[in-house]
Amino acid sequence: MNFATNNYLQKFYAQQVPYIQRKLDPNRISVPIGYQIEIFAQGLNAPIGMVFTEKGDMLIADSGLATMNPQVIRISNEGMEVVAEGFNVPLTGINYKNGYIYVSHKGVVTVINPNGTRQDIIKGLPSFGDFSNNRVEVSNNEKIYFGQGTATNSGVVGLDNNWIFDHPYFHDYPGSYIILNQANFETKNVMIPAMESAITGSFSPFGVPNIQQYEVRRGTRLASGSVLRANLDGSNIELVAWGLRNPFCMKFDNSDRLIISNQGMDTRGSRPIANALDELFLFKTGAWYGWPDYSGGEPVTMPRFTPIRGRKPELLLETIPSAPPAPTAVFPTGSTIMGFDFNETPDFGPIGDIYIACFGRVQYEESNEYIHSGVGHRIMRVNIVSGEISTFAINKSGFPEESGLSRPTDVVFGPDGAMYISDMAIADIERPNMYLSNTGVIWRIRKIAL
Repeated sequence: MNFATNNYLQKFYAQQVPYIQRKLDPNRISVPIGYQIEIFAQGLNAPIGMVFTEKGDMLIADSGLATMNPQVIRISNEGMEVVAEGFNVPLTGINYKNGYIYVSHKGVVTVINPNGTRQDIIKGLPSFGDFSNNRVEVSNNEKIYFGQGTATNSGVVGLDNNWIFDHPYFHDYPGSYIILNQANFETKNVMIPAMESAITGSFSPFGVPNIQQYEVRRGTRLASGSVLRANLDGSNIELVAWGLRNPFCMKFDNSDRLIISNQGMDTRGSRPIANALDELFLFKTGAWYGWPDYSGGEPVTMPRFTPIRGRKPELLLETIPSAPPAPTAVFPTGSTIMGFDFNETPDFGPIGDIYIACFGRVQYEESNEYIHSGVGHRIMRVNIVSGEISTFAINKSGFPEESGLSRPTDVVFGPDGAMYISDMAIADIERPNMYLSNTGVIWRIRKIAL
């Protein structure tokens, strides 16, 4: 999902209508026999993630996409309260460890200390583009891992990137030395109206072409589409993998394996990629996962990736850094997989299965028509051994609904063994990626006796 916002959108968000009551009906949602779904919390703005403390309190990350004021909210036996607010938009996730709350927001990782004070432990991350830095995960050896999204959809700055007016020199940066093909893309020149067209190369700012064959780009530590690692205080930040378009969520399982959810490329921009897949990957130190030239382990030059209207994708890299690992599981294009969790309660279901929130797509880029059924807007279950995926919770209509699941963003299992789902908000159908305040929900699914 593209969370980039420009100044115009920020002003629009600030003028959103104050309150719209969302009419909720859990009976609109289908769950397997033996399970029950219910409302846990409502009236939230745009929740994007959750985590439980050792006391059993729920911490909720409000992205700020409905109000332009991201918040961390606590739900406890005493009720609901705002823990902290005023972060950069978007806030993309939170985590909790030994009394410390790790907040990921645009370009920054902030820690809220047990006494309530705040400290920015990492700043200056390359999050000016389509995708931001994402949720922090804490390892057993007290390191933090997090994903850094890419600047663009598929390696080329184009007219689909509304941030180019605020950051005209920004672009994607590789995580290792790469050799480029001389692939250039022509668009309308929105930066210099006196010039009719702009020629833009890969891994270059808008309007800057690749001028020769086999251009070399130097790798950088804070690379686009990367996995970064640091100490708990943010020091000693290092690049440990790259080649992921938007590694939105990563978590360690009981075997201490790091699992990554990655959102695939879209059919948009100067280099549209059709039918690209969302992927779950096992983390492998030093790996290149294939972006921008592979999807689901296959090169984008294969016929299935050619848009209905548009040229066949060409490879941007002359030589690849390494063979990309095969994904553990793949999801249909448009799923927009986000937060996930592992089931560790045998009474709920098979141990180790992954349950993942599928946000869905707002708009189909090629035809400008809205699509809602078929993919997304649901909770999927993944057998981590076989990679088989199946639908676990979905509206009975198959469509996103105001009264049921709208935009699932995260799945977390609570200390009670129940599943909790954050549901961002009602989307404005005429303005994609805009949301109405006070319409966010937390759902709960529990196993019941038959």
